Amino acid sequence: MKRKQLLFCVFIGLIAIKNYSQNVLNNTAFLIPDSLKTNANTIIRSNITDITINSVNSITIKRRRVVTVLNELGNKNINLYQHYNNDTEIKELSVKIYDVLGKEIKKISEKKFTDVSATDGFSLYSDAKVKYFDYTPTSYPYTVVFKSETHSSSTGFIPDWYPISGYLIGVEKSTYIVNNPTGLEIRKKEINFDGFPVENLSTENKIHYELKNQPAKKYERYSLPFFDIMPNVSCALNQFTLKNVSGEANNWKEFGSWMQSKLLTDKVVLDEATKSEVRNLVKDAKTDTEKARIVYNYMQNKTRYISVQIGIGGWEPMTAKEVDKLGYGDCKGLSNYMKALLLSVGIASNYTIVYADKRRDIDTDFTSIQGNHAILNIPNNGNDIWLECTSQKVPFGFLGDFTDDRNVLVVTPEGGVIKRTPAYKNETNLQTVKATITLDDNGNVIADVERISKGIQYDRKYHIESKPKNELEKHYLSNVWDYNNNLKTNSIAIDNNKKEVVFTEKLNVAIDGYATINNNEYLVRLNAFNKFSHIPKRYRKRTQPVQIERGFLDEDEFTFKIPNAYRIDKLPLPKEINTKFGSYKISVEKIDDTTLVYKKYFLLKAGTHPKQDYKKYRSFLKSVARYENSRIALLKK
Repeated sequence: MKRKQLLFCVFIGLIAIKNYSQNVLNNTAFLIPDSLKTNANTIIRSNITDITINSVNSITIKRRRVVTVLNELGNKNINLYQHYNNDTEIKELSVKIYDVLGKEIKKISEKKFTDVSATDGFSLYSDAKVKYFDYTPTSYPYTVVFKSETHSSSTGFIPDWYPISGYLIGVEKSTYIVNNPTGLEIRKKEINFDGFPVENLSTENKIHYELKNQPAKKYERYSLPFFDIMPNVSCALNQFTLKNVSGEANNWKEFGSWMQSKLLTDKVVLDEATKSEVRNLVKDAKTDTEKARIVYNYMQNKTRYISVQIGIGGWEPMTAKEVDKLGYGDCKGLSNYMKALLLSVGIASNYTIVYADKRRDIDTDFTSIQGNHAILNIPNNGNDIWLECTSQKVPFGFLGDFTDDRNVLVVTPEGGVIKRTPAYKNETNLQTVKATITLDDNGNVIADVERISKGIQYDRKYHIESKPKNELEKHYLSNVWDYNNNLKTNSIAIDNNKKEVVFTEKLNVAIDGYATINNNEYLVRLNAFNKFSHIPKRYRKRTQPVQIERGFLDEDEFTFKIPNAYRIDKLPLPKEINTKFGSYKISVEKIDDTTLVYKKYFLLKAGTHPKQDYKKYRSFLKSVARYENSRIALLKK
């Protein structure tokens, strides 16, 4: 072999060795800094999201994610899946697995991924699909390299950047790039950058951010929602395409106009027979609110919820005629159907987009395709009525904690308007418990209990109305009064007043051995039917603000009838605690020689407080829990 050829081969060999060595080094778990492994189950070694806006109707998204899983709890963070649909094509999809030393142990090509419909279990039909791969590790740590590339003709959704995707995840490097060679007008919004190592490397036609060496965050109870405190970037085009439908929106008014003209127009047409039927139902109604209530009840009884995820990107509702004929629809179709029914009796209403379930606001100053649910808004002289149209049981005008107290996009004939849904806070969420408790000589109890709930306390109880008797009994024994051993229900009566949104439970119960008898002393725990025992976890060094997301008010009054063989000796002194977080009061009053009354008032206030207040908040609830165990001693005559 000639000398030049030999040198060339040696050179190529050295490059190959170098590349192999570099690849091994990049994927070995030994090189992860200890500072990133502290409190971490998973380390994001590198996460690159590279987006290119090719045109108003073409977007390419490339992802390369390198993840080292340190233990079993980290397996949920490898996320080996890729969504696609009729207008999103997967160009590349692969996974490689490396052991602790960085040696490749498995290679997965796209054909080895499982391909399934990406529905939620209630979908009738959908063009959304997902390819995923389940990997079961044999040892820890291990490293996963995931690569994907997709091309889509819909540019309405540009992926956001959340460099920290969860708790107990350390981040070595996360990169977000949006290439915009066409120069289309693109907006961006930075959120929660303070205190995080985010670097902005953007240039004229490229949005570019990086985050490096971010230690894992530990979850702390009573914190703000995760995505409200972690850094993120949102991007949106002023001109976009969604399922071959063009759009343009610089503000929410324009966006609402686009939705009205492209997604909702001509969707509220109903057959004359249906309109006639509904008009006949409301012919004796005196007010529009009464009419709306009747129509809402009609809609609930006629339809059921089932997810339908076709249409323009899953955003276009079925027509009112389709829902009327089939008797089902998703949140979009049912809200639009209710809108059509109301229109047939002369009541105007507005289709509304909201983030449902976990509380989240439509961003008021960043116009983009947002939200995950649809409800209906009825303007009512400044006292708007809001309707959840997917439930057959929820009362008229009641949203509950699913969509309350958040900014929503209301699509009016004049365009989009941001409004806020009603909030159920503090005293609004009222529960009263009244009980007459009769004690016998052996410490047993027979009690008549009445529990009345409103607001979110109603929301968390009314579903039990449909439980069969045996499950209802288990509910009270296992969930409500599980701290009362030997409790039995003799009778249960439930009244769900949907018009007033009040839920009433009346029970007769027996508790064997409720009181403790020692020689001449008869010890009775005063709080028999509404015991609060939650004490927040202790943190040596709190790092996050304290959020009490939703307050409530509990008012209890228990009348005790004591056995004739015993007498009331000393009554405990009233207890009262007043703090910025709420108030707690208990008292015991002697009515006569055989009767005493226990009263409790417990108000917890919604609010956000500095992290320094967590200790005080915990102390407040700890004191409450202690007083909840208050007892009174009766003496034998």
